[in-house]
Amino acid sequence: MTVSAHDTMFDLLRSKKQNYSLPREFYNDPDFFKLDMEHVFGKSWIFAGLVCDIPKPGNFFTLSIGDDPLVIVRDDNSEIHAIYNTCRHRGSKVCLEEKGHTAKLVCPYHQWTYNLDGNLLFAGNMGEGFNPADFPLKKANIGIAGGMIFVCLDENPPAFALFQEAVEPFLKPHALDKAKVAHEITISEKANWKLVIENNRECYHCNGSHPELLNSLLEFDNTDDPRATPEFKALVAKKANDWDTLGIAHESTPHNLEYRAVRMPLAEGIHSMTMDGSVACQKLMGDLTDPDMGSMRLLHLPNTWNHFMGDHSIVFRVMPVGPQETLVTTKWIVHEDAVEGVDYDLEKMVKVWNATNHQDRELAENNQLGINSKAYKPGPYAEGAEFGVINFINWYSAHMLGKLFDPAKLQLAASE
Repeated sequence: MTVSAHDTMFDLLRSKKQNYSLPREFYNDPDFFKLDMEHVFGKSWIFAGLVCDIPKPGNFFTLSIGDDPLVIVRDDNSEIHAIYNTCRHRGSKVCLEEKGHTAKLVCPYHQWTYNLDGNLLFAGNMGEGFNPADFPLKKANIGIAGGMIFVCLDENPPAFALFQEAVEPFLKPHALDKAKVAHEITISEKANWKLVIENNRECYHCNGSHPELLNSLLEFDNTDDPRATPEFKALVAKKANDWDTLGIAHESTPHNLEYRAVRMPLAEGIHSMTMDGSVACQKLMGDLTDPDMGSMRLLHLPNTWNHFMGDHSIVFRVMPVGPQETLVTTKWIVHEDAVEGVDYDLEKMVKVWNATNHQDRELAENNQLGINSKAYKPGPYAEGAEFGVINFINWYSAHMLGKLFDPAKLQLAASE
């Protein structure tokens, strides 16, 4: 009898050695990738974009989660919807552009026309018995936390409120509803999505790979980091006192493996992630008056990490395309009234993370090429330096085991 990918993955996760990397199949097997898309990206809250991506009624952007194309649109009442980009006639994609503005959603195939909330307005030649109300575009679940838009494709989505309540105090000072995208890029990394996330979850590699980033970023994640120096701990205490005076949230959200928000200082005297550490935008985000906001680091698995600073923010979205291909989108966010060339220097703003993204792409792609070799075997993580990777793999393993577990098979095995 052929063993299914479902059963193979379940057995490998159950027998996985603690604090070791995953077996090769998790990074390059097409059937394992399908299971990831079904159970992780198909059943989790996925970061899609920002409210400032669609500031006015009729604004939209599109994305795909696996085989499911979506359009995120703001309707005439300013309500935001996540709508499957699949016509109810014969299934054609309705919106073919990545972003834009439209009064209606019109399928280019046979011109079925939908309102911005997905309700069908017009379908030609359908006969007297046809009722447009029976054929609205299907909607996905949507959740908005502090100006960040998340979607979930599952009919019974996991709870969103705890995450929303935990992170909104951290996001509020940066006022994403009063912001705009200054620059956006998407790069294709020829690596499995988990390798992209793993690379982000540790700075073990930073000294050897990210000279631009380490001009401003302190690689320690918190004062409990075993590598943290006394100088770092003193700086954290100093900035915590400053932020408490300003009423700025900074202490880490309650421990869990799925998401985390914490505000950490940048290097002493550094105000922004630029080459010289000075602000790239003179007009600060929201109503902030002090540029020294450190970096509010926000993680939400499986597909986003972010840095929110006083002068601008950098937002990342990870979207798997195939077993060994991942799209990484980076957006640089500024105050909605900031003017390029007057308030901010775009080249200065993007230089550090453009370089870092390129370096990380090479690291992830080389990692993938090595894992593809028959010589690859799971190796041990450096627990003091790679605890973020361990946390991610533990989250992924627990999530997948929960989805793959079949009580009926367990009972059958016990009876044999």
